[in-house]
Amino acid sequence: THSPKSQEMITSTWASFSNFPDKERRVLIDGILARCCSSQLSYISTSIKALIRINFFAVLPMELLYRILQYLNMTTLCRVTQVSHLWRKLADDDVIWHRMCEQHINTKCSKCGWSLPLLQRQGRLVQSQNPDLSESSLEYWNPVRKEYDWETKADVSPSRSSSASPPPVKRQRVLHHHAVELNPPCYPRQTQPWKEVYRERFMLELNWKHGRYKTIVLEGHNDSVMCLQIHNNYLATGSYDDTVKLWNLDSRELIQTFKGHTADIRALQFDGHKIISGSLDHTIKIWNWQTGKCVLTFSGHDDGIIGLDIAGNILASGAMDETIKVWNFENKVAFTLRGHTDSVNSVKFDMTSRTLISASDDFTLQLWDLDTRQCIRTFEAHCGQVQQVAFISPQIEHSLELSLADSTLVTTCDRAVEGTGVSYGKGFLTHPERPLLPLYAISASLDDTLRLWNTASGACVRVSFGHAKGVWALAVDSLRAVSGAGDSIAKVWDVVTGDCVRTMTGHTAPVTCVALTDSVMATGSDDCGVIVSNFKP
Repeated sequence: THSPKSQEMITSTWASFSNFPDKERRVLIDGILARCCSSQLSYISTSIKALIRINFFAVLPMELLYRILQYLNMTTLCRVTQVSHLWRKLADDDVIWHRMCEQHINTKCSKCGWSLPLLQRQGRLVQSQNPDLSESSLEYWNPVRKEYDWETKADVSPSRSSSASPPPVKRQRVLHHHAVELNPPCYPRQTQPWKEVYRERFMLELNWKHGRYKTIVLEGHNDSVMCLQIHNNYLATGSYDDTVKLWNLDSRELIQTFKGHTADIRALQFDGHKIISGSLDHTIKIWNWQTGKCVLTFSGHDDGIIGLDIAGNILASGAMDETIKVWNFENKVAFTLRGHTDSVNSVKFDMTSRTLISASDDFTLQLWDLDTRQCIRTFEAHCGQVQQVAFISPQIEHSLELSLADSTLVTTCDRAVEGTGVSYGKGFLTHPERPLLPLYAISASLDDTLRLWNTASGACVRVSFGHAKGVWALAVDSLRAVSGAGDSIAKVWDVVTGDCVRTMTGHTAPVTCVALTDSVMATGSDDCGVIVSNFKP
């Protein structure tokens, strides 16, 4: 309370101040501030903070609000939702979280360094009440129940051989690699808010980052487990006991045992429709996963098959006879790639660019053009048998380039040829519209190392050490790589930095095979067991 005289003076001062133009107001304010003591200045400072707060959500256009919110990180966005109902509504909008997903999912964010897994579609094995479904889904693969020697088709004319390759598409370095699924089941499309999508993946990546997972052990094989493949919640395993087994990872039950090979099984492919196995009995078999019966057996190699890869209707096999065979199930054409001087242990397609990369006991990798059927390049640096190879997703090429910027293994020459077809041979020069293959590939060898390669120059740009014995197994996605070695352990690596982020133990013998999905990794071993680590929240 103030005396009447004081109140009159205050009111008069306010009135005079209100009548002053802006310039005189500032002079008056400066004078008042100059005459204030510290406590009064402190009071002014506190009062001003509250007075200058503006709820810009209430005054700015909606387009500007969305633009502002798109610059915020996840933590700040979550804090914004706690301010008011209006702020929450805007901060939870699908537009904002869709952009967040684009920045982080399946790639490393350049701002915060975080990357989130691209969750695979959780489908199911193709199964129905209709007993003919499994047969119809395999008719595309010509399920002739007899031995079929495709080698007679190997020496085809150039005109016929061109049909083994997909038609060319516009030239680009492709950013997405997804296996082609034959006869995809028709399920109702389900959607969820992008914020929930982000939250789901963020929680999963936190589990990977902090090593939070559940482990199950699958036992059933009588000898070493040499290969395995994961599809959704199912796991297929191949063993030296000459059998393939199919497991349900949710129930931990053995669904089916496939018998028919007469020697060790070294390679598997499983896509939910069919299981394909390669064996040291020189044959490749296609199995009906529901009945456990072999629906097709074909031969062509002169020695055991130890590497398989499938892309749509094209299958590649690597064998101990030093050759690679590429089989086209649609037109019944097969051809042979020769160049390695020892067993071919691993083959991997990039069908968008129509190329294939292979790893061999001759200590080398070779890059092949499937159109010209010629070796584009040989990669030499390993001092031990190369067991596995895989392309690196183009999604993370930029992050990799930044990580490798200071590497002494990367030369100016390497960078000069990147992104051009000239370094991949005449097959790319004569077809300028042809997409480029991934710029990087990774390999694992019995020299105890993982190596990262530039496919354009053929140079080894990074070497990763960590295993005490030879590396037998390798699986890669856009965020991480998993390796298994003779030291009985598996390691999880950051693909971008090359750092080992986790060591997984549990086996009592060499880890011979690994598999990796967004939320699960599995390892098989000479101890006859399979360990499945599930990182789902």
